[in-house]
Amino acid sequence: MGDYADLPGVRTWYETEGTGDPLVLLHGGFCTNDTWGAQRADLAAAYRLFLPERRAHGHTPDVAGPLTYQDMADDTVDFLEAVVRGAAHLVGWSDGGVVALLVAAARPDLVRKVVLIGANFRPGPECFAEPGMLDAMTPDSAELAFFRELYVAASPDGAEHWPAVAGKLTDMWRTQPTLTTEDLARVQAPTLVLVGDDDMMTLEHTTALYRAVPESQLAVVPGASHLVPLEKPALVNRLILDHLTQDPVQTMMPIRRAPAPAP
Repeated sequence: MGDYADLPGVRTWYETEGTGDPLVLLHGGFCTNDTWGAQRADLAAAYRLFLPERRAHGHTPDVAGPLTYQDMADDTVDFLEAVVRGAAHLVGWSDGGVVALLVAAARPDLVRKVVLIGANFRPGPECFAEPGMLDAMTPDSAELAFFRELYVAASPDGAEHWPAVAGKLTDMWRTQPTLTTEDLARVQAPTLVLVGDDDMMTLEHTTALYRAVPESQLAVVPGASHLVPLEKPALVNRLILDHLTQDPVQTMMPIRRAPAPAP
């Protein structure tokens, strides 16, 4: 079921499904809710899903000015307060993961647990496995053909607005996000950092993210790319559900999670 929410920043399209505790799915850049197709049934069997489409994505219109992660995080906070009406689990993929990080750091009262899939905390040129890929992402390029079709099929702004949105997103990726390890240390929610072993984000950057978020776990999925939710959906869905439903991990030989020595 879909509807619009009149949020302060932008009139936002969202869909809902399932019953139970609230779980918000935050899609990737250039994407729509359709890209969660391999997750929705499994997750909706256990949770009440909320799927907002961010400004300039899917059925949600663009707004004047550049796109920023901070504005999208602010929209998500407004969505949690106005539509979800309280704290929720957040599952964010790529850009959605960046948004989830910002929300979790700024508003821990609104976040229960977090799953980050292929997310980054520094700008693309600092963490992409192929930094030059941004130069190839022109509006008419083959690299963006799939996303162009998604946009044209859903956007209320019309196909003619696609070049503007494509430019805004690639400009954002060149300079954002700019989170520090100190920013990441403010994330209080138990967090699963999930990535494909051949992801667009380097494993070194992903490991740095994992180490900087205090209550985090790391899952590297073999034989998978930045599209791991589509490539290994059963495994990804199980990892998400295990993280959301299980208590904090108790391992037999803890190193990172070893208790501090008594004073």
